[in-house]
Amino acid sequence: MAQGGEKNVLTVDVGNTTTRLGLFSGEELAGTWELTTPERLTADEARLALEQALGALGAPAPAGAILACVVPTLTEPWSRALLAASASCPLVVGPGLRTGVRMLYDDPSEVGADRIADVVAARADYGAPVVVVDLGTTTNFEVVDAAGAFVGGIIAPGVALGARSLAAAAARLPMIELRAPARVVGRNTRDAMRSGVVLGEAARVDGLLDAIAGELGCEPPVVLTGDGAAELAALLRHAATVDDSLTLRGLRLLWSANQR
Repeated sequence: MAQGGEKNVLTVDVGNTTTRLGLFSGEELAGTWELTTPERLTADEARLALEQALGALGAPAPAGAILACVVPTLTEPWSRALLAASASCPLVVGPGLRTGVRMLYDDPSEVGADRIADVVAARADYGAPVVVVDLGTTTNFEVVDAAGAFVGGIIAPGVALGARSLAAAAARLPMIELRAPARVVGRNTRDAMRSGVVLGEAARVDGLLDAIAGELGCEPPVVLTGDGAAELAALLRHAATVDDSLTLRGLRLLWSANQR
């Protein structure tokens, strides 16, 4: 855990499907914990989840905490739980928080907290321009231009959501395992669906990256994060760096930037 003057900081990224907790010792990610995001949650339930995570990580109460939550009804219970678990008032990513990034979005308040964290970490670690592709319930593209400004992005249905929608909407289509088939042209229903969902996602990402490069006038570095990032990276034409802890590091950077 933290040595000398370094502080333990807890970062919490509440997504629509998965909630990730990251404990930082200074600037180093010391451990992570994941749980399924529930539809409803009380502050006591969130506090118990925190205690379980900190116990598994062998960590004392953190000196600070920061929350990114894309589910509005879960922001308050997690905030209250973090207030009880940490030594200081937790930060919540949203309007009023310093990011150090120029936002060219028409309405910056519409940008999800996880997207802001991705942009902050990508710009700090990979420079500018850079494109982040974050895979989750949605597939999000975050675009940073050569001047380091967040110029906008793309939001599309995620690959797992696409697979569930197919199975739910068509009576004869099953749920499938999300892995690439051996060939593009499937010879059975499951392989045909895997081709459409998994290889189709890779083709969509490649095509959108081509279009983004055309608008930027350059080929920016690409960073993949989120569920199945390594598997998707292997299918892309574009070279991409896989960074599983990008969002959590962005939250740690945001916490530091707002301590002054």
